[in-house]
Amino acid sequence: MWPAIKNDAYRIQSGFAGKLDNMNRAPVQKPFDLERSLRAYRARYPEEAAVVERFTALLADHADCFERHHFSPGHVTGSAWLVDGSGDRVLLTHHRKLDAWLQLGGHSDGDTDTAAVALREAEEESGLAVELLSPEILDIDIHEIPARKSDPVHFHFDVRFAVASRSGGDYVVSDESHDLAWVRVARLNEFTTEESMLRMARKWSSLRRQMMDFRRIDAGGG
Repeated sequence: MWPAIKNDAYRIQSGFAGKLDNMNRAPVQKPFDLERSLRAYRARYPEEAAVVERFTALLADHADCFERHHFSPGHVTGSAWLVDGSGDRVLLTHHRKLDAWLQLGGHSDGDTDTAAVALREAEEESGLAVELLSPEILDIDIHEIPARKSDPVHFHFDVRFAVASRSGGDYVVSDESHDLAWVRVARLNEFTTEESMLRMARKWSSLRRQMMDFRRIDAGGG
């Protein structure tokens, strides 16, 4: 269960059947505490404890792990699972460097507020105005980044958040992408077979159901 959804501050007035701007969003903890959020994530997904431990070891042992030049073992990045007003579609980037369809996201560049990083990167890469749907982490992933120019092989410790567009669907393709595309979540496997992407889709589908269930209860629907 997502704690933010149980919180009375998380009120959905019209759900994904209406406009996302009719929602009252979950408050974001300020300042964002990645260690606390990772503990909450581990409680929700105990099967991912080993991955969480790698994150917490990075945070404990490497004070500069939010800097992109920290290559051993890697650095923290922030990503956005960016959905449209229906919640049925996610915005993907055909990443220029990695040549793959991925979620939006990027480097922290020293910012320890990983939720803010995810929002910033989503807006920079899409031209859309976006906001968090929950302050809780949607997914985490550690993946290898190949060597490129002067950068050695290293790992991205990626923290993903559920994010929504509040300015429609007319995106702008940035220099970091070959292209962008709104993709139906149910058809994501036509764009990628990467397990971490499919895992995010499963988690989003679960979160979306919980949000809609909360909306029905909040509206007195039982």
